[in-house]
Amino acid sequence: MLSKNSQHSDLRSTGNGASTCSSSGDRSAQSTSRPDYKAPIVAKSEERNILRAKCLVAFILVLATATVATAAYILVRDQAQSDFENQFKGYASKIASVSKQKTDQLFDALDAFAVMVGSQAAVENELLSTSWPFYTIPDFSVKAERLVDLIGATVTQVLVAPVVQENERDAWAKYANSMNPVWYQESLENEGNTDLTLDLALQRTLPFIHTYNLADLSLGRVVRPGEVLPYYQKYPFRFEYATNAMGTGFDLLTFLRVADQYNTTKNELRPNIQFSEFLIDSETFVTGSQVLQPIYDTADTEAEDRKIVAILIIQLYWLEFFKTILTQGQDGVVVVLRSDCPIDFALFYGYNETDVENAPDFYDLDNLEDLVVEDVITYQIDGPDVILLGYEDLHDPKYDALEVTEVFVDLGFDKKDIPEGKCVPTLTLHIYPSEKLEAIYRNSEPAIYASAVVVIFVFTSLVFLLYVYFVGRRQRIVMDRIVKQDKIVSNVFPTAIRDRLYDAQAQPSGTRKRDSNDLAGFEDDSNDLASAPLADLFPSVSVVFADIVGFTAWSSAREPQQVFLLLESIYHSFDKIAYRHDIFKVETVGDCYVAAAGLPEPVDSHAVLACEFALDCLRKMRESTIKLEVSLGPDTADLALRIGIHR
Repeated sequence: MLSKNSQHSDLRSTGNGASTCSSSGDRSAQSTSRPDYKAPIVAKSEERNILRAKCLVAFILVLATATVATAAYILVRDQAQSDFENQFKGYASKIASVSKQKTDQLFDALDAFAVMVGSQAAVENELLSTSWPFYTIPDFSVKAERLVDLIGATVTQVLVAPVVQENERDAWAKYANSMNPVWYQESLENEGNTDLTLDLALQRTLPFIHTYNLADLSLGRVVRPGEVLPYYQKYPFRFEYATNAMGTGFDLLTFLRVADQYNTTKNELRPNIQFSEFLIDSETFVTGSQVLQPIYDTADTEAEDRKIVAILIIQLYWLEFFKTILTQGQDGVVVVLRSDCPIDFALFYGYNETDVENAPDFYDLDNLEDLVVEDVITYQIDGPDVILLGYEDLHDPKYDALEVTEVFVDLGFDKKDIPEGKCVPTLTLHIYPSEKLEAIYRNSEPAIYASAVVVIFVFTSLVFLLYVYFVGRRQRIVMDRIVKQDKIVSNVFPTAIRDRLYDAQAQPSGTRKRDSNDLAGFEDDSNDLASAPLADLFPSVSVVFADIVGFTAWSSAREPQQVFLLLESIYHSFDKIAYRHDIFKVETVGDCYVAAAGLPEPVDSHAVLACEFALDCLRKMRESTIKLEVSLGPDTADLALRIGIHR
């Protein structure tokens, strides 16, 4: 029955006049979701924000891992490089300082020896009315041995050669022959050389100042004019490796390079040093330096009228010189020994002009006389061991920036005072690291530290992700519950009312306390005076009341499940019709369905909407009862719907 002005009391009566407000109908209504329900926008927005935050944190973790790992790698690598450079600088400083100390000690010892010999000779010559070159140094072997100890470097030979003028050659040879047995015997006794006897040594000593022919290494008398510089006393006492003879009386000026070196020393009255080759055994030639120390006719080495009366010559083997500077494990230092005087091979290998014509084929002086190279020797120092790398600069150019340079032999010659074409070298050490030294510090530590940082960050990230997973899982559970609660609230209240209820809940509620699981937070609490009721005035609405005619009698003969199925089917259909006509469902009480048009959003045509809704409900009621008759019994189709509209 559709009545525009029907009263509220009409709606509460059924076909048989009984009131029907069963709880099952109420549950049925509450469990039905609104067709227009949508998940809260805030929840979706928060989920997106959380996802963005997770992605941002993951990106930051990856970026931080890469940055910190790279920084750790670079820092450890740079620290290793710094350690390598500092270690090399320490080695280089030690090599430079010890080498300089050794050379200073060398020239100090030579000078002291020369002064001692000169002073002793001056005294003895005055007492015995003798003079140079007719002088023999007493206990020469003992003194030379002590000299080598004072030098502190490996010296392959020490010898004294007096300056003999051309008119003194025969007299000196006669003097030497008379004194040779004396100092030979002294040397043999001091050195304990059992392989050599005095008789054998005397047999292999020529009685005249001599040289030897390069063609067949045969010995011959010196025939060229001018002064000579014959071997005399030497240490160690042995045969010469080249001739297998004592060598006493051999003219050193036969060698052009020695002659050139001697002339410079004679002119400048200073010691001189040059690179030279010499034998250290019967077969092995090595490159070292030959030092000429002048011995004067007076103990005053600064006297203007002093003259050179003899030359003290030592042969210094550089490879042995650099041994014992570094200790075991201090490896891989390259030392380039450089002279600023080039080598003229014609002087290096050449002999005095009177002998050049007899030179063998391998001394091709015509081809060598214009060949000039630098004086350079390269060694590698590996702790106490020294390796000869070659007679050129063989250091690795990539270490040029780490070069350490030390001038360790500078005899103080004024270049302007040296005759044209002559040269007195300044010896300089150029010290570099090598791959061998750098390899000690170029290890896997940078990669290990970087990997450790990555592992730490990965572990931290996994822990963080595990935490995020459990937190997210809890949040999803909470969110699912919230969505379900929101569906229930949205089914009971319109969206606007729901949102106002949420806003009211977000505000302070005085002393009211609710349990976190309490879904009744939206219920009216009559004891909570601080909570104001949500009540709005709608002056123009139409209220629709509908109940099922014959429901009481029908339901009394049915099981509760059948009653619930009927109400659920009919009222669910009414909910859809209400949504289609923009009708607000107020409540269901038993078989009573209450709805309103024109709220919560005011509509001018609310009465028309209410009527259309009522007509559709009548048609739907008829269709539903016919369909349910099969499952709920034949009298189900007899049920009718009574509707009243109040405007």
